[in-house]
Amino acid sequence: MTLRVLAAMSGGVDSAVAAARAAEAGHDVTGVHMALSSNPQSYRTGARGCCTLEDSRDARRAADVIGIPFYVWDLAERFHRDVVEDFVSEYAAGRTPNPCLRCNEKIKFAALLDRALALGFDAVCTGHYARLAGGVLRRGVDQGKDQSYVLAVCTPEQLAHALFPLGDTTKADIRLEAERRGLQVADKPDSHDICFIADGDTRGFLAGRLGASPGPILDTAGNRVGDHDGAYAYTVGQRKGLRLGTPAPDGRPRYVLDISPVDNTVTVGPREALDVHEITGERPVWLAEAPGGPVPRGTGPFSCHVQLRAHGEVHACTAELDGDVLRIRLERPARGVASGQAAVLYAGDRVLASATIAATAGAAV
Repeated sequence: MTLRVLAAMSGGVDSAVAAARAAEAGHDVTGVHMALSSNPQSYRTGARGCCTLEDSRDARRAADVIGIPFYVWDLAERFHRDVVEDFVSEYAAGRTPNPCLRCNEKIKFAALLDRALALGFDAVCTGHYARLAGGVLRRGVDQGKDQSYVLAVCTPEQLAHALFPLGDTTKADIRLEAERRGLQVADKPDSHDICFIADGDTRGFLAGRLGASPGPILDTAGNRVGDHDGAYAYTVGQRKGLRLGTPAPDGRPRYVLDISPVDNTVTVGPREALDVHEITGERPVWLAEAPGGPVPRGTGPFSCHVQLRAHGEVHACTAELDGDVLRIRLERPARGVASGQAAVLYAGDRVLASATIAATAGAAV
């Protein structure tokens, strides 16, 4: 069946090949580059991001080679509100957000898809490494590039209008294919870090927007062992850059255990104090049935696996949907689990559900 497809083209090799594959499959494809900054020069340059003038030009050249129409859509205001401001406010609240996940949720599969459907397109095509089979989101075959984690915030209704042409291919083969197709981005480096922080200095970026807010760094006994210029500059599990004035009695390294914006304190302690056994997730998005069948609210726990950060380790667990809360108990503890990140449940390579981590607990009672 021929579809009218809007191909999101970031200017990188993945989205270019995805658009080319969609066109080759016989779909009526139009390329679009999302302009996400009102001042693109303030974002990364040198092919390190995905929001620069260079990226826009690369996307246009790729569309010309593929032979599809191409447009640039200005989504800068929406991106600033839903991604950049969310990023700042989450850190201010003591949480650690994932801006790429939020961009997928709010920009690529909300703002972009909504506009595409309003214009009569049937689907949005992206260069994500993930698969859709029978309406179910699955991991991409390239485990090192799999992006199902950052797509798990999308709803089933959004995924019903999505195409992920790269999910069955490795990144190495995608580059070779781009070269065969004559796409100049075949050797373009992957984007890294946060696209809207021009110099990669997250602490400086946050300080410029939240201002200095000095406070104490405490150990687990409540003793003051250092000072900070803003609790927002720290994240759970962090070891480096703590600037502690008092060494630990046992001489062992200390890690950030907790960030409290209410009293502006950062708590540090030994590595084992980072162990998390239980996780509470808010705003769950259910994408597929659990291994034993549908999971209505309030039913008993079921066995599955959970991933707690992009490209992170997968943990065996039991999960239970309790009203509007997802409760997860790990079989073995995970370390450095930060609130604000996503907890994504899997059954094999199938994505079952996602939720935003709201709270964690240590040793099981």
